[in-house]
Amino acid sequence: MSAPIYIVSGLPRSGTSMMMKMLEAGGLEPVTDGIRSADDDNPKGYYELEAVKRTKQDPSWVPKARGKVVKVISQLLMDLPDTEHYKIVFMRRNLDEVLSSQQKMLVNREEEDGAADENMKSTFAAHVEEVEGWMRKSSHVDTLFVSYNRMHSDSEAQIERIAKFMSADLDKGKMASVVDPALYRQRKA
Repeated sequence: MSAPIYIVSGLPRSGTSMMMKMLEAGGLEPVTDGIRSADDDNPKGYYELEAVKRTKQDPSWVPKARGKVVKVISQLLMDLPDTEHYKIVFMRRNLDEVLSSQQKMLVNREEEDGAADENMKSTFAAHVEEVEGWMRKSSHVDTLFVSYNRMHSDSEAQIERIAKFMSADLDKGKMASVVDPALYRQRKA
């Protein structure tokens, strides 16, 4: 049987880049192209692969990711071909924090005025519900839900869960060193 493809997913601004860096530090090889470089919003990098955006039209990158980890935002998960086995670490984060972080990023890029949109919150919630339903029904997918918020309050327990789920020999100490409280900037009570 082929090695699984490890996927890190979640909404944008939910901690997917942090998780990619953690898994890289732990010993998994990330599949990235380096096109999107680190910036003030993600100073440790985005860990993206442009080809993921075109998976529906061209999934040729997918088999090359066996045994490696790749970031696939939640909006693109259902484009993954069902001919592979995926172990998905799905990042969850307080939706108010996701929206706040996203708005801050857009303001930094001068793409939006930063006004929060309550409609976006309900759209995100409905989307996550749909994707979670797809993951539960898909026989080629195993999923572990990881809270970004808990990663900052109890990283040791979360890293233990991840290592067990991945069935990989991960360096948990190096993974823990990636969690940077200074980068948890959009906290909500």
